[in-house]
Amino acid sequence: MAEPDFEVRLARGDADLRAAQGVRYRVFVEELGGGGGLVDHEFGLERDRFDPFCDHMLLIDRSKGPDQVVGVYRLMRHGQAEDAGSFYSESEYDLAPLRASGRRLLELGRSCLLNEYRGGAAMLHIWRGLGAYVDAHDIEIMFGVASFHGTDVEALAQPLSLLHYNHLAPEELRARARVFQPMDLLPEAAIDRRAAMVQVPALIKAYLRLGGVVGEGAFVDHVFNTTDVCLIMDTSRMNMQRARLYYGQEAAS
Repeated sequence: MAEPDFEVRLARGDADLRAAQGVRYRVFVEELGGGGGLVDHEFGLERDRFDPFCDHMLLIDRSKGPDQVVGVYRLMRHGQAEDAGSFYSESEYDLAPLRASGRRLLELGRSCLLNEYRGGAAMLHIWRGLGAYVDAHDIEIMFGVASFHGTDVEALAQPLSLLHYNHLAPEELRARARVFQPMDLLPEAAIDRRAAMVQVPALIKAYLRLGGVVGEGAFVDHVFNTTDVCLIMDTSRMNMQRARLYYGQEAAS
């Protein structure tokens, strides 16, 4: 089996966008049981109304072909959100504190890798491409919803409580869930930190290592079969040692 040969770039047209939506369908619909009004089951595409307004970062494994997309990240800057009418995550979270900050915003979403590329170098390549994008657009705050699989919040009491007590955003950046699900489900003293961290998805852990924080309250998304938290990253407060590891020098064009 050939070693992966990764390339990170932005989608350049309809074919690239469909490839991204196809990867999302395999992960979010087939694997995780998600849905949505614009999902195309006939052609295997997970899509929504925000896709035409966003940049779509692609991870390509050139060992499988010049256009073999194996991972994606959807990126929406403030101006693109204005054109779309809102950010995607505003259906779940009140982003007034972020908007009021006057700083340059970037929403991250729909991040996924095909199963066989998880746990290796693939996500590192995407993050390095993201770092180049952030630099190119002078982004000051990154944010987006990240998901725990399933909608049973009691089963997620340990990690949600840990995030609430240890990683809550400062008040001036604290987005709040619109349909509010408290995250402080356990007293702080009752949290088993080791057990809690085992349940935290790898993507959320990566944000936390960089200095990311979470908004107030979770959002239970029954359409996607997930429990979501709002992750917020102030680039001026990033853990730079970790940032150099994740971002490196690779660029997306």
